[in-house]
Amino acid sequence: MTGPILTTDRLILTPVALSDFDDLALIWHDEAFTRETTGRALSQEEVWLRLLRDLGHWSALGCGNWSMRLKSDGAYVGSVGVLDYRRDVSPPLDAPELGWGVRGVFQGHGLAREGVEAVLAWADTTLDVPRTVCMIGPGNLASLRLAGRLGYVTYAEGTYHGEPTLLLERAR
Repeated sequence: MTGPILTTDRLILTPVALSDFDDLALIWHDEAFTRETTGRALSQEEVWLRLLRDLGHWSALGCGNWSMRLKSDGAYVGSVGVLDYRRDVSPPLDAPELGWGVRGVFQGHGLAREGVEAVLAWADTTLDVPRTVCMIGPGNLASLRLAGRLGYVTYAEGTYHGEPTLLLERAR
């Protein structure tokens, strides 16, 4: 199973595909991106395993990550998705997780918001869930601001891999 293609004024969002591998390998070496996610670049093997995980999401759960590309030239912007990564976070996530990330060169241009709003609109009309959640490191001020603009509010302070994280929720 594959998911729907979503469009916005500036973006085309397509379900992640094998053809996205090279772009994913680049973003996972982009310090502006990894600073707030893994804190380090990922190896080709780690990127490949993440890609396979994301492909499996669509098949198993009917949701997953979309690749965001500019309509104008097809440049890879980043990804956004509705996820169930079974994260080892405390307290545990108890609703579908919304996640997003944008390459450094595209940060600060409103593209993350545009992509996340498209996915939230899809989730609100397609998924039968009362809320979505996200987890954001307390130092990731840009993502916290974006989450707040989208209606997410903090419901818990938690830990993920021994690091503090904020858990946020948004009602449908």
